[in-house]
Amino acid sequence: MGTEGARALLEGAGRLTLQTGNLLNWGCLRKKCPATPGEEVRDCIQKTLTEWSSKIGQDQNQETLEVLECTVAQAIEKINPEERDELKVSAKLFVVGSNSSSIRDAVDLACSALGVAQLDSVIIAPPPVEDGTNLSLEYLQPYWKELENLVQNKKIVAIGTSDLDKTLLEQLYLWAQVKPSSNQVNLASCCVMPPDLTAFAKECDIQLLTHNDPKELLCEASFQEVLQESIQNVKANKWIPLWLLRQQVEFECL
Repeated sequence: MGTEGARALLEGAGRLTLQTGNLLNWGCLRKKCPATPGEEVRDCIQKTLTEWSSKIGQDQNQETLEVLECTVAQAIEKINPEERDELKVSAKLFVVGSNSSSIRDAVDLACSALGVAQLDSVIIAPPPVEDGTNLSLEYLQPYWKELENLVQNKKIVAIGTSDLDKTLLEQLYLWAQVKPSSNQVNLASCCVMPPDLTAFAKECDIQLLTHNDPKELLCEASFQEVLQESIQNVKANKWIPLWLLRQQVEFECL
């Protein structure tokens, strides 16, 4: 009956926020080690949806909400305020839709979920460009402006980029009011950091990091498929992912 209740709530909602929390802490993924970051995202979403829908009550007259929150209580961990100064809270934001204003929603939700006032670092992975189109400064600018506003409003301390070559990183650096503090480079694209990128990053004090995320972590079709698998007969094609945020909390060694 939980699935029917969940389906009814989804059909009445206009927006869905889904928080997987730290699933490793309650055992959902321990039996299976995801092979890729994309598979990990799918597994997390599916486990959360399945667990959440199983706990929906049988009341068919339950209130429908415009913004529906899908969470599993035991997977959500807030940071102890007494430990906040000892922790570094960082995130990577994958923007799926074209609306740059969703960046603020993502950061606000992350801060609320963790119980913190600000994130120490956010790296942005902008939406994939169309085939045959190169990533450009003009394309990045609205997303970066949103991040700059969040820095100025003290919601984020430092902001970084992902997969920019030396030319584009330099263009962004020269244009931006808040300079990028880091740039991630995909391990699949190079075994060794390009010398020109390394030299520029050193000159401008930009940290170069590596990652193995695909260009598109979760496409629209993949999200709709996992939604349909988790809650049968739901109108999955109604739902389009706008962003994903992966957060990391670690103790800082002084």
